[in-house]
Amino acid sequence: MRRFLLAAVMFATMTCAQAADMPDYLRGSFSPAPMNWRGFYLGAQGGYGSSDENLSGSNATLLNDLLDHNVIKEMDVVNWNLLLGKDSARAPGYGAFAGYNWQWDDVVAGIEMSYLHGTFGGKSNAFKELVSGSKLSDGSFHDVSVTSSSAITITDFATFRGRAAYAYGCFLPYLFGGFALGNANITRSVFVTDAVSTTSALGPFVPLAPLFAEDAVHNHLVYGYTAGVGIDINLVGGLFFRGEWEYVRFTAAIDTNINTVRAGLGYKF
Repeated sequence: MRRFLLAAVMFATMTCAQAADMPDYLRGSFSPAPMNWRGFYLGAQGGYGSSDENLSGSNATLLNDLLDHNVIKEMDVVNWNLLLGKDSARAPGYGAFAGYNWQWDDVVAGIEMSYLHGTFGGKSNAFKELVSGSKLSDGSFHDVSVTSSSAITITDFATFRGRAAYAYGCFLPYLFGGFALGNANITRSVFVTDAVSTTSALGPFVPLAPLFAEDAVHNHLVYGYTAGVGIDINLVGGLFFRGEWEYVRFTAAIDTNINTVRAGLGYKF
């Protein structure tokens, strides 16, 4: 992708230079007219990104509900540090963008929608086992283990942005900010085993029926915000090349940040 970006920039630079070197009577005026970025545009894009998830605490409510009125809550199981920490993953994506520009001399402002399809997300698993140091209120020692897992996958997301840019020859560097909507699959589960001993914390222990709870939602709408920078480079006519970096944060049950670097081709009508 870096080679593609470099080639596009070199091509655009040569195109601008050739236009600037043309005689005045071929350009139609004694000074080159500013590039016209005003109007509707659309394009296609592809990119590569990383997603970072903070899964800590995402299963606390699920575990608390599962152990409601259970004697092992006396062991403070709900507040065990199950080490559901952070996870990172990388994935490619592809999509499209469309928007409208207004222009005042070299200053350009616009609104835009950008869409990307990919597989962004992460997961984490954790396990902890503990034996009660003394008998609980039921008169038994308990050997308790908890297996916990949490995962999120964001398959599609769109950002709705306001853009501010400055036209410099064939180049239009810009920055943007706005809000984001995503389509996510979120799965959380806890599995608890319990064994009891009436004689000693060393056993022997008699296993009880395990407890299991799962919460899975599919095609769940998540929302957040976006910010980033980019550059549009006019190639020929209304055709332009785009390079961009975008940051998106989704504040769902599992906090997710997505950073993508993109390249695309668009056409301004």
